[in-house]
Amino acid sequence: MQKNDIDIPKVIPKHIAIIMDGNGRWARKRALPRTAGHKAGFDNFIETVRVCGRIGVSYLTVYAFSTENWRREKGEVDELIRLMNNGITRFLPEMQENNIKLRILGDLSMFDEKSRTMLEDSVKILSGNTKMVLSICLSYGGRNEILQAINRIIAEGNSKNNITEKEFESYLYTSDIPDPDLIIRTSGEMRTSNFLLWQSAYSEYYFTDVLWPDFKKGEFYKAIEEYNSRNRRYGK
Repeated sequence: MQKNDIDIPKVIPKHIAIIMDGNGRWARKRALPRTAGHKAGFDNFIETVRVCGRIGVSYLTVYAFSTENWRREKGEVDELIRLMNNGITRFLPEMQENNIKLRILGDLSMFDEKSRTMLEDSVKILSGNTKMVLSICLSYGGRNEILQAINRIIAEGNSKNNITEKEFESYLYTSDIPDPDLIIRTSGEMRTSNFLLWQSAYSEYYFTDVLWPDFKKGEFYKAIEEYNSRNRRYGK
């Protein structure tokens, strides 16, 4: 543990998921282009991964690019993809050094061949790592994930009259990942935005007005402390 981490919460959730929202508003408040907000947001994402690795988070899942985000202006989408390609490539050696496994959750068929190959190669390179699983949701939508799972079941000719929850979950992107304990959403929005609809059934949500680029370690710890104050009953 580093000296500046002596204030970490006592109980760390096993799986934390984050809806990283507010990059555009962060840039607008500073009279900067939206791309500057995305750059600041990506830098904070990297720092958050580092913090999670230090304090012992086993699974970190981030909502980086939704299926709906393809509707944004082409210039912004192209910049987001460029930022993703360059950022993951640059961060790859550090993830390898820190024993981080990478997962990409989403419909990669929407990406160009170069981006898709880069993502798939990065996942393969880090596939043997065991300290933490970092899942990046790209071209992801919760409804789309569920529909794809149903279509796969149909395509495989599953003739069972009753499919259990466990069997259904095996068709999801997160089939070998536990459900999130804590889901954080930044920027003051109070909705799930099609994120992990199935997996979040009993997750604890934490909403904050802080914009994602400003959601630093102290704010992150505050969210975990709030999680620790709650009584999870799972419907009992």
